[in-house]
Amino acid sequence: MIPTDDAHDAPIRLTVEGTELAAFVAAKLCHDFISPSGAIVSGLDLMQDPAAQDMRDDALALIEQSARKMVALVHFARVAFGAATTSERFTARELEALIVGMTQGGRASMDWRIADGEFSKPQARALTNLAYLTVGALPMGGVAVIQSRTEDGELYLEGFAEGARARLKPEAVVGLSGERLTEGLAGQWIQPYWLWLTVNEAGGALHVRVEDGKVALVARMPA
Repeated sequence: MIPTDDAHDAPIRLTVEGTELAAFVAAKLCHDFISPSGAIVSGLDLMQDPAAQDMRDDALALIEQSARKMVALVHFARVAFGAATTSERFTARELEALIVGMTQGGRASMDWRIADGEFSKPQARALTNLAYLTVGALPMGGVAVIQSRTEDGELYLEGFAEGARARLKPEAVVGLSGERLTEGLAGQWIQPYWLWLTVNEAGGALHVRVEDGKVALVARMPA
């Protein structure tokens, strides 16, 4: 396990909450949904254009690809941003499928090392966001290892990203520290902040380490 900074164990004052927090989350979701939904509309426009009938197959492919992406986004968001489902617990395989649906096609590969088991809603929320952010730390490719362990009644969710130019954006570092964003893009800040908030409200702590070509995210939560 990569060493972490225990300073993050100290209580951090909640700086964003209520309607302000809801507005940031809503903006994040709208931003994510607009690309595939706009692509679906573009594909439908092509199919209806008499001058573009030779592109019908391309339009159908665009619609299918974008619709699948939209479905993946919705399924992921329901767990990662609220777990608003009838399920009280989620299996490791269900959560893996959510992450795969969100990250497939990218340059990084995911090494899912979490054994079959079940996770509560807060644990599932933390794991999906942590895994997604770990894979996202590898824009130029590499391997993102996602694993978990239980020790002394605590659940550790661990994401280790290793690859060329592995990094966290400055906004993400601010969010993972539980701090209010003062400059930069809110869309790059809210999901890391949401991960910190999820772990913190569960009575746990989030540890972050960035080294040359490596990023480590470790969440400690009650088992």
